[in-house]
Amino acid sequence: MATTPESDLPLNLDLADGNSPRGRRWFHKRYLLVLLIPVFMFLGGVLGMYFQPVPIQKFYALTGLQPGGGSDSPIALPPNVELPAQMAETMLPSDVVGLARVMPRGDVSVVAAPYGAGDARLSELLVSVGDRVERGAPVARLDNQAALEGAVLLAEANLAVRQATLLQTRSAVESSRDEAQATLDQARANLREARANLERTEKLAASGVATGATLDTARAAAQDATLSVTRAEATLARFSSVDLDAQPDVLVASRNVAAAEADLARVKLDTQRALVVAPIAGTILDIKATPGQRPPAEGIMEMGDTSQMMAEVEIYQDRIGSVKPGQPVELVAAALGRTLRGTVESIGLTVGRQGLISDDAAANTDARVIRILVALDTASTEIASGYTNLEVIARIDTSAEARTVR
Repeated sequence: MATTPESDLPLNLDLADGNSPRGRRWFHKRYLLVLLIPVFMFLGGVLGMYFQPVPIQKFYALTGLQPGGGSDSPIALPPNVELPAQMAETMLPSDVVGLARVMPRGDVSVVAAPYGAGDARLSELLVSVGDRVERGAPVARLDNQAALEGAVLLAEANLAVRQATLLQTRSAVESSRDEAQATLDQARANLREARANLERTEKLAASGVATGATLDTARAAAQDATLSVTRAEATLARFSSVDLDAQPDVLVASRNVAAAEADLARVKLDTQRALVVAPIAGTILDIKATPGQRPPAEGIMEMGDTSQMMAEVEIYQDRIGSVKPGQPVELVAAALGRTLRGTVESIGLTVGRQGLISDDAAANTDARVIRILVALDTASTEIASGYTNLEVIARIDTSAEARTVR
């Protein structure tokens, strides 16, 4: 069988082996591509963690993951926290960062209209923004004061009538008792006279001087006198009690007086519905109503104890384990132009949704956070007392030794 030369085959495949120049070039390109892919992936990860573009932020929001969450000492920040330059320069891996707001101790208290004020309108404001008031001090008046004072006058008049009725009842009972006693004395005297007349008549009848009819009349008179004594004794028995106040009529009148006194005390208490008082001792922060306006549902004014300012910080749940009471805290806000300082006072017991968010529309608002309270020092309190609800960035130094919280 004749052998067909390779040049005579229908397909002439020019396969480049590894030793040919063309094969070596193709091998070098593939090797370079394999090396560049990890480099590009690494650079993309670094740039993505640094700039955190919107797609990466949406990925974290969708998956619930956080940059650096898998490390014991993450250095990446949540996408909705942008550190000031001076804080970023001194950032340590052990620091815990979170959004916070400045508030008075105990938070802001709402001063609302008193219970039962109804449709009353605001009549007068007794304080201004920035005034310091004590607990229970009047801060405003409502226009229902005249009506409530009129109810007090009516209750006082009703009490006076009930008291006069009591005196009248006492006098009537005393007179009735004396009259019953006099009636009994007269009935007993008539009985003695009737019995004496009956004895004389019986003697005369026995001598034949008096007739039988006269004797019967004497006996009937003696029997009527006996019944009169019985009726008088029964009437006097109604007033047999030595204590006049225990008499039924006097007791009813006394109870009516007590009811009138209770009603007067109630309407006097109702006059407090015309006065708005401070629920705590503190400073007036804001006034939300003007005279002539019905008190709004959100309250007439807001106040707080600005003598000790606090900060409520939201910390992601995966970082709370390193936070302890007494650790130093640094708070920075562009509006203040300086740094505030304080210490961790308490750590919340519940995990909730994030309440403080930045202006970034792609920020993760479903993050699970724990709220801690930070007590500002004296110097920081003086500065922050005029910035209630100011949003700041808090950095907790978890590597520092915790100080005792007073």
